[in-house]
Amino acid sequence: MTVATNAPERETTLPPEPGLTPDEIVARAEAMAPSLVARQAETEERTFYAPDTHEAFAEAGFYRILVPRRYGGYEFGVDTFLRVSMALARGCPSTGWMYCLGAAHALFVATLFEERAQAEIFAGGDFISPAVIAPSGTAERTADGWLVNGTWSYCSGVPYATHFIGHTLVPSADGEPKPLLFIAPRGEWRRLDDWGAQLGLRGSGSHSVVIENGRIPAHYAFEALHMSEVDVSTGSVGRTLHGNPQYGGGPLSFMLLEAATLAVGMAKGALDTYEDLMRTKRTMFTDVLRADDPDFQFWYGQASGMIATAEAAVSDAVRQWSETCARGPAAFTREQDVRIATICREVIALSWRAVESYLFPTAGSSSARRGERLERIWRDMSTLHSHAGIAVLLATVATRERAKARFA
Repeated sequence: MTVATNAPERETTLPPEPGLTPDEIVARAEAMAPSLVARQAETEERTFYAPDTHEAFAEAGFYRILVPRRYGGYEFGVDTFLRVSMALARGCPSTGWMYCLGAAHALFVATLFEERAQAEIFAGGDFISPAVIAPSGTAERTADGWLVNGTWSYCSGVPYATHFIGHTLVPSADGEPKPLLFIAPRGEWRRLDDWGAQLGLRGSGSHSVVIENGRIPAHYAFEALHMSEVDVSTGSVGRTLHGNPQYGGGPLSFMLLEAATLAVGMAKGALDTYEDLMRTKRTMFTDVLRADDPDFQFWYGQASGMIATAEAAVSDAVRQWSETCARGPAAFTREQDVRIATICREVIALSWRAVESYLFPTAGSSSARRGERLERIWRDMSTLHSHAGIAVLLATVATRERAKARFA
């Protein structure tokens, strides 16, 4: 848990359970995960997790993990948030993805938005906001802010969202459009029913958002190309406001820690399924329990070792992220940000290789039938790799940026 230090004087709104601990909230997620397995099919059919699941998450405090304590949040560390996300993804990849990419952006808002905006945005305590970094739509300046119009795709977490974070371009006097990052309250946008036809992550609630003449207050927007490139090395509003170093960390590396954590959670779910098969199914040619067969022992041992290594790597990357925050703003250089990002790249690759090379092909064709848990995880992890942040930003841009930052 990250502990706030040197926080300014303030009135604090206590969360529903002031004495709740990080270990307790993680245990709640782990206890819920098995029930998510049985509901995967209905989650895909609905295209997002069920209303009663959402209510259970809210009651458990999941949507307040990263919300600052002064606004009724728990202000737990990013390690706690990511452990909860991993546990949920282990039970149901779509549910873990939708939860993580909706609730994670409390950290971003608490880091970069001014105090007035934070007080209004976090007023409800629970916070869910998808974020789309690709610019779209238009924004016109008004007397008190911006008039925004447009459509943004792949808004993971939107079905139960309280807000939406988007990017657009606005005209400027020199003819070059300027980037604008904004956050829109729930009443300023609507969700399209356009998700669910993809190969995988069909239940991740990644629908499009439409804004028609949405009024965005001036303090809900600022100039930024996209959140992954915001420089925090000279300090941040959140670090000063909350006295907590985690509200001053690199946005790029945290976004990719989310993806890496989800990949490990999905791979652990695949290993759970494979272990069940090891205990219950017999081999085709020798008619022995798979758990007693040398080949299946090798395949299980190889995959489990790879997944354990990926989990250890992402856990240490989270530690590095938090320790870098604690060293002060200047420590979070672009080089350090992309260095942690490249660890995430290897975590995702290792998790996928364990599933794609060992678990899926040796589980048997019956496990590849539509609706089987392993078939669904394979589809979900395949679709994870189509995410631009993983397939493009992480695989190419971050790799080059790591070298450029080192030798600058």
